[in-house]
Amino acid sequence: MEILLWLAPAAVVTVVAMLWVSWVSRDGRGEVDRDVAVERLGRALSKELPAGTRRPSAPARDRSTGIAVRPSHGGPPAGDRTRRAS
Repeated sequence: MEILLWLAPAAVVTVVAMLWVSWVSRDGRGEVDRDVAVERLGRALSKELPAGTRRPSAPARDRSTGIAVRPSHGGPPAGDRTRRAS
């Protein structure tokens, strides 16, 4: 346990720094008037987007089942399906 005592000063400094930053920054942003905020939101929503910024909808993808299926084809005639040793 004594070997961990060297961590105590660093932990104390870290906790004090965290408390100081939280105390100092709590009044840092200031209040925004509600009417000004509503006006800004209205302007932002009424802006026309440039033509290139809209994303086209994603094409519908085939949902894979995880099973590989070979495409069906005619294949050899019924009489030629026997295997022959070479």
